[in-house]
Amino acid sequence: MKTFIYAFIFVCLFFSCKENKRQLASTQDVKTPKNVYEYGFKLNNYKVVNDTIKSGESFGIILDRYHIDYPKINTIVSKIKDTFDVRHVRTGKPYTVLVSKDSTEKAQVFIYKNSKIAATIVNFKDSIITAYKYQKPIKVVEKKVAGIINDNLSVTMDSLHLQPSLTNTIADDIYAWTLDFERLQKGDSFKIIYEEKFINDTVFAGYGKVKAAVFNHKGKNLYAYRFMADSIKKEYDYYDEDGKMLRSAFLKSPIKFQYRISSRYNLTRRIRLYGNRVRPHKGTDFAAKYGTPIMTTASGTVIESTRRGGNGNYVKIKHNSTYTTQYLHMKRRNVRVGDYVKQGDIIGWVGMTGNTTGPHVCYRFWKNGKQVDPFKQKLPSAAPLKKELKPIYLEFIKPLKQQLDSIPVNNLPNPNTVIVKNDEFVANNY
Repeated sequence: MKTFIYAFIFVCLFFSCKENKRQLASTQDVKTPKNVYEYGFKLNNYKVVNDTIKSGESFGIILDRYHIDYPKINTIVSKIKDTFDVRHVRTGKPYTVLVSKDSTEKAQVFIYKNSKIAATIVNFKDSIITAYKYQKPIKVVEKKVAGIINDNLSVTMDSLHLQPSLTNTIADDIYAWTLDFERLQKGDSFKIIYEEKFINDTVFAGYGKVKAAVFNHKGKNLYAYRFMADSIKKEYDYYDEDGKMLRSAFLKSPIKFQYRISSRYNLTRRIRLYGNRVRPHKGTDFAAKYGTPIMTTASGTVIESTRRGGNGNYVKIKHNSTYTTQYLHMKRRNVRVGDYVKQGDIIGWVGMTGNTTGPHVCYRFWKNGKQVDPFKQKLPSAAPLKKELKPIYLEFIKPLKQQLDSIPVNNLPNPNTVIVKNDEFVANNY
């Protein structure tokens, strides 16, 4: 009998110890949740809702969905109007709502994501309502790339896995005045020193500055260097190796990059719309997709903005006592008579109004009251570099020119080769 009792006690103790070990192991397996911080908030404290603005949605509709009543919404809108105009929220833009974890599940913070880097934060969890801009920490990486034109610039840049925004910067912001990209030749080449931005070291967040570039076109090197000539206004521009500004008083085209010239200035052209008779064409036709933005090629004052006959919707701009330009066949106009516009401002969109067989803008150019071919005019340049700055500039570009000249372009082993100079480089002087 005693043996049985001892055996029973042993079995009980064995299973009791085993259960204690299991409980201890279970306790050790429970891990403390990792704290997650984003946009300056500890996300563990909230129910996080990520979504995008739907068609017809407004700031008020979104907050109402998360139990904020309209009197409170009106108060929020009024308090933040100087920082964030809620009427300008755009369909398709991502946003985050931080919602309380209690039974009320009320929204406490609204985060409108302007871009991958920037956001506008509206914080109304306390009695004090605030709105402010937020920018994620970014890493700037300097890169160098070279390419050879086989078809056109877009195709070549795409083959190098470079996004259209960089192509547009090269074509529209740097070389728009000095290169006709419709007339690049097979075998032309380029080299670029530029920046890429990253969030958390890995998420691509767009391009930074293009510091320097060189295009070899028809055997001639066309250099471009980014330089701040006005330290008070802190304005940057691009200059060649001699310190001459690349920008001129007029853009070569009223369309950004993606266009083709379907008809040039021609006083003996036969026009199908008029029975194939000879009828002077005193403009240059830039064919582009319907709805493509049209820019003013130079700063000036709008003297006509109307719709009339074969011109369709058009805008006419007086730049000074010598030059006037006109833009025909617009889908819609974006300016009124008397408006002052700056070079590059959007004045309308490509359409097919008036006498036209396809979407394009007919660009007309007057010099001293006479219509002329803009491509055959010696147009005025922009303000040159000040004489006292030229020695500083020439010293400034020396290392950049050495970098550009050292980038190999002939017989590239891989057309996608990208050479990184520094893994992490933030240039305060550029």
